[in-house]
Amino acid sequence: MAHTFEELVQKQRAAEAARIMVEELRDTYGPPAERRMTGAQSGTYETALRAWRDLARDAQTAVSEYAKETGRSRSEVEAEVERAASRDDR
Repeated sequence: MAHTFEELVQKQRAAEAARIMVEELRDTYGPPAERRMTGAQSGTYETALRAWRDLARDAQTAVSEYAKETGRSRSEVEAEVERAASRDDR
């Protein structure tokens, strides 16, 4: 599947937003291994964690495909995407 650079940036931003959500839930509920979460809290945390992992995996896969399609190194593309995603010009 062909990806545009902007699609890669959006995927990276989505993965980062999901990571932040997991960290916020962890801060609110406490570390999963150290504190007993309610059923609802556990479900919310696990759903957020799965979303983050899925989005991060999708972003990494897209970066790899884009690098291959454009003949560039994966690390070069990844660094460029991360820089663009971290800018606040959304």
